[in-house]
Amino acid sequence: MTPPPEVRIKDLTVVYRTPAGELPAVSRVDLTLSPGTITGVVGESGSGKSTLALSLLNAVQPPGRIAGGSVEIDGLGDVLRLGGESLRRTRGSRIGYVFQAAQNSLNPLKTIGGQLLDLGRSHEVDDLRGLVREAKDLLARMGMDGARVLDSYQHELSGGMRQRVGIMLALVLNAKVVVLDEPTTALDMITQATILRIVREIHEERGLTTLVITHDVGAVAEVADTLAVMYGGRVVEHGPVTDVLGSPEHPYTQGLIRAIPRLTGDISLARALPGRPPTLGTLPVGGCVFRERCERRMEVCETVEPARTDHDGRSVACHAAPLTPAKHKEFV
Repeated sequence: MTPPPEVRIKDLTVVYRTPAGELPAVSRVDLTLSPGTITGVVGESGSGKSTLALSLLNAVQPPGRIAGGSVEIDGLGDVLRLGGESLRRTRGSRIGYVFQAAQNSLNPLKTIGGQLLDLGRSHEVDDLRGLVREAKDLLARMGMDGARVLDSYQHELSGGMRQRVGIMLALVLNAKVVVLDEPTTALDMITQATILRIVREIHEERGLTTLVITHDVGAVAEVADTLAVMYGGRVVEHGPVTDVLGSPEHPYTQGLIRAIPRLTGDISLARALPGRPPTLGTLPVGGCVFRERCERRMEVCETVEPARTDHDGRSVACHAAPLTPAKHKEFV
């Protein structure tokens, strides 16, 4: 089996053209997806998560553009330097993508099987019957009747079934890097748990390098090995998921964890983050992007953007971090 590749995102900046000029949706992001691991990316809507994910496919559409940086994948090189036919072949065969709203990535006028054959032909698969067998096998492992699903149109499938179809289409060409954008959004709790179990099982069995984008901290805690927290287009904290969630160092990470509803203990400890996340037009030009909502704001936060500091396999970008372990107890 081909070993899983490493993905190295370096100094990635993505801007969108607006009446006020080009504004950054992702700003100088450095992130490494270690081979064979699941990396989770969390943050509120508008934090730049999906734009980061689309950059891995070099698929940012106008009025957006990738203004700088690189996305290096072992055995493939810098995806951002690919174009035309080489980029088209890379998408699907080397990098699989499961879109946020599965129904939006499926053609309502064709059966799932018809779309599978289109995918195979576009990638010049010689053995289309073998491709169908592989698809049926993947669907069966996800608890579905492969033959029935391939004969169905998208409106004949539930949300959870469509999401599993999306996973099948992302994997059927044996991609080794898989990106899942909000894989559990709008699904009931039981279906969410099923999807997360499937993601972990297939990831391990196929030896993948996986990126999971979500706003659900609880969901990512179920599957991820490492966790990156994004705010205002920047990665503000990154490290092993148990460390980041067990002892968060950035005030934003702490606020996300505090906001999780509690089923046991003192439910009054759950508190919503004050204020609203910034939009492209309200992002601060200088200083810390989180300062307007931060309870530990300092004078330096007004003018100086915090540099990333690395320690013990973790990184955090905050003038007030790292905290001492004793100060983390209320967030665990």
